[in-house]
Amino acid sequence: MKFAKEQLAVYFIAGSQNVGGDVDKLIQIVEDACKNGITMFQYREKDKSTLTDAEKLQVAIQLKEITTKYNVPYIIDDDIDLMKEINADGIHVGQDDTKIERVIAECPNKIIGLSTHTLDEVRAANNVDSLDYIGIGPIFATQSKLKVKPAIGIDELNRLYQESTHPAVAIGGIKEDNAKAVLTTNVDGVSVISDIIDSSDIQQTINRLKGNA
Repeated sequence: MKFAKEQLAVYFIAGSQNVGGDVDKLIQIVEDACKNGITMFQYREKDKSTLTDAEKLQVAIQLKEITTKYNVPYIIDDDIDLMKEINADGIHVGQDDTKIERVIAECPNKIIGLSTHTLDEVRAANNVDSLDYIGIGPIFATQSKLKVKPAIGIDELNRLYQESTHPAVAIGGIKEDNAKAVLTTNVDGVSVISDIIDSSDIQQTINRLKGNA
């Protein structure tokens, strides 16, 4: 699958640790989210995840079937081997994960994303030609990750986005009620975890995250 910046509009990230280890719940939420308009999905097992490698593979395969069914780009977080094994559409890494140079060398023709937090990191990413997009954040305080960097706020998001030569998705503490403010920066999309996982109306949540309500 080729990358297009429109795929960043509502970028959903989730793993078993975000649903208390309930894999069936995770799979159901991802299907509901794909059905109701997310534009990209990242499978991310980190922090408090208790899955074995074999269990992670089985979940990844099931999620691949769902994302393929709904034609949603499927990204694996920081696991080149898993991405290759299930032939996912791409991979995303953070600053402290697998080096972006290795990812680019080993993952040709895949969608590649990199997390950034500072102006220096954005400028360094500008020099990586084969990078498809960057994540910028956290915009607001978030409890979705154990190791969280300080929130940068909307003004800094705007500054970093203007500096980036790559499409960018905002991440970190983004909810239905603040998504419109984030989108005033003209960033290419918003990335969320808990706002979709905890939603009582996923269709309405996704519409609001797109700035449509």
